[in-house]
Amino acid sequence: MNAEIVSVGTELLLGQIVDTHAATMGQILAQTGIVCQRRSTVGDNFDRICSVLTEALSRADIVVTIGGLGPTMDDLTRDAIAKTLGDDLERIPEIEAELRDLFTSRKLRWTESILRQADKPTCARIIPNANGTAPGLICQKNGKTIIALPGPKGEFDPMAFGAVKDFLAHLSGEVIHSVVLRVVNMGESHVEDLLRPLMEAETPTVAPYAHPGEVHLRVTARASTQAEAEKVIAPTVEEIRKLLGQNVLPVETTSLEQALQILLSTKHATVSVAESMTGGELAARLSATAGSSQTFAGGLVVYSQAAKHKLAGITPALLASKGAVSDEVTAELATKVRDLLGTTFGVAIAGNAGPTVDTGGQPVGVVYMAIAGPNGVAVKHQQYRAQRADVRRRATQFALTWLRDEVANYSPES
Repeated sequence: MNAEIVSVGTELLLGQIVDTHAATMGQILAQTGIVCQRRSTVGDNFDRICSVLTEALSRADIVVTIGGLGPTMDDLTRDAIAKTLGDDLERIPEIEAELRDLFTSRKLRWTESILRQADKPTCARIIPNANGTAPGLICQKNGKTIIALPGPKGEFDPMAFGAVKDFLAHLSGEVIHSVVLRVVNMGESHVEDLLRPLMEAETPTVAPYAHPGEVHLRVTARASTQAEAEKVIAPTVEEIRKLLGQNVLPVETTSLEQALQILLSTKHATVSVAESMTGGELAARLSATAGSSQTFAGGLVVYSQAAKHKLAGITPALLASKGAVSDEVTAELATKVRDLLGTTFGVAIAGNAGPTVDTGGQPVGVVYMAIAGPNGVAVKHQQYRAQRADVRRRATQFALTWLRDEVANYSPES
């Protein structure tokens, strides 16, 4: 069984509203075992909506429309559904009565166009709307199904996650369940090369997609229940872990920061940071996870030469001779902040995020990072070709990934 999603609204085409509902609906379809093959967006034009619906029904068993169920002249979805299915519109007396009572009790201005929301195609059944005035619709005719949902989030979400999800689950009798594995410290092509035999298997399917500084692997199986799908997925997840090692974050974590925080806590280790180029972004990521106060002590933002001297104690002589972006200064920053805050590890980042070559002659995108720990201090260099914000983001991602490796190899007894 397959489906298509049709989002209706000129405001979507103009970019005035971001269509998050289609993504939500795609997730619900997957969870109920229905394959979503296409997503379309069409403006508030009757003929074009009819054309998109006709085309979608020629390919799909189920079409879900989002938006266009309100009372105004440009709310044309219910009319277009009736036309496409060869149905007439009929007025539901109970809905009309509810609308009149609602507007009377709230002393709202009444216009006859409001009654458009009491109309439905003759083949449709109503999805009650407890949070608004436009009911949803489930239309079934000629072996096809059209589900129409309102656009406002407060109305869409309760229907989509409630009556519509229940209906779809009953209709398909299956679920499609996915587990997403987060991979750090490896590029997408490298991951794909190692996992090629798994990716060529028919079930479960393994699909990689790139994120900034990470590769996500979606492992998916279809079964009659989620529990059965999880049993199918489990051996593949285990094989991926064997092949990629500690580059795979624990499934229960939602971010690299959370995985690091759990690891630090397990090792009874703490961290502090000294940042120049990233201006506090590393500290923000380390403190974003609940419970981080137990593992993250704090940090210094030492953006200027004066701040590096006054706050971190870097001597003017070292800054003058080696430059603010150098192995020596970055290593000293990591060591100083570790000593200052008494942490297990100290991390420092310096570099040039752009947009121009800095006064020390360092090119745009160059980053120096240092980690000071129980076994000494080490410095690594990276060169990124990216815009300023992305350079900073990638630098913190690399620092967190490197720190996670260091913590994983740390023995508290040593």
